[in-house]
Amino acid sequence: MGSATSSCERMANPIDLVEQIAHRNDWGHERSSDDELTLIVGGTLTDYHVSINWRHDLEALHLACAFDFKVPDNKVGEIYRLIGQINEQLWIGHFDFWGRDGLVLFRHGLPLAGTLASVGQCEALMRSALESCERYYQAFQFVVWAGKPSREALVSTMFETEGQA
Repeated sequence: MGSATSSCERMANPIDLVEQIAHRNDWGHERSSDDELTLIVGGTLTDYHVSINWRHDLEALHLACAFDFKVPDNKVGEIYRLIGQINEQLWIGHFDFWGRDGLVLFRHGLPLAGTLASVGQCEALMRSALESCERYYQAFQFVVWAGKPSREALVSTMFETEGQA
């Protein structure tokens, strides 16, 4: 996420900053209102559907990044176990399951009470969400599509390949 704009630049509405970041990265996006932006961001294995909302009343920027699959009813318990195991490892943000829609998503709120958002803060918000989704997407897939237990699915995604064979 190269910054063509000064990382010190600040705007009253952080959605404007996120929209600039989307333009720079050629992410498909749509501004549904002054306070909401939706994006489609291509990942390694899937596209991520990102919703960014500015809440004036909370003075917070909220990000929700959904995976492009629905969890079948018979996998919900194992998905909850996997989410708990993953969330124990995260410093920023968390994964959620929205049962009504069958969706797994990553969520994070950036409180900005009394301050204005910077480009760097908005880039960090996007980066942390996308890195978490990329890191754990396959574990969710292993549970949903391969029927693996949550612990096994998580362990199988924790190996990081170094060097070349």
